[in-house]
Formats: sequence, C-alpha cells, structure tokens
Amino acid sequence: QVQLVESGGGLVQAGDSLRLSCAASGRTFSNYRMGWFRQAPGKEREFVAEVSRSGRSTYYADSVKGRFTISRDTAKTTVYLQMNSLKPDDTAVYYCAASMAVVPVTHPSDFGSWGQGTQVTVSS
Repeated sequence: QVQLVESGGGLVQAGDSLRLSCAASGRTFSNYRMGWFRQAPGKEREFVAEVSRSGRSTYYADSVKGRFTISRDTAKTTVYLQMNSLKPDDTAVYYCAASMAVVPVTHPSDFGSWGQGTQVTVSS
C-alpha cells in the first residue's frame, strides 16, 4: 500500500481559499488514481474529487464543481485540492485516498489507502 499524509487544513471564513496537499510514499505514485473525500460530523464520508493516473482526467462532486480543483505532481508524489469560494457546508475532515482502479471511481470502498485526514472549518 501507499502511505498518505494530508496537510493544509485550517480555519477560514466563507469565501476564502485553501489548498490541501497529500504526500504519498511507499509505492509507485503513478500507479494510483487519487481522490479526496470529506466527512462532516454525523455524516457519511463523501466523494469530493478524483484524478487519473496521468492527471489528465478529473472528476468532481456536483457540490464542489467549479470551486475545487484536484491536481497531482508526479515528481513530488503529491496530490492537491485547491478549494476556492469556501462555504460553511464545506466544513469537514478531508481525506486523501489512493485507488488501483483502472476506471474512475467515487466510492470509498474503491480506495485501498487512506490518509489520516485534515480538518477544514469554514466560518460564516
């Protein structure tokens, strides 16, 4: 499995931006599709965004489309989530995940490696 460590979370105001990072180690980074999920208190973990192995294809939840951007840097073995126009509803723990799937996937069960998460809190 690949090891994942997220960073970049914090407390911001509505309308602000944050960039989350997820550093991968242990396995060949380019073998994995990478995703971001989030989980708010009392809610199930939900899909946010996913990027293909090459980085050329990306997929987003409708709730973040147009505001969030996922990208990856193969040389740095890091995946990013740029979050703009943040809303209080975006408040959650954000998790980075890696999948060996060969097609786009959005369910948590399709991802075999997870980071420990980073807290994002958006105040109104």
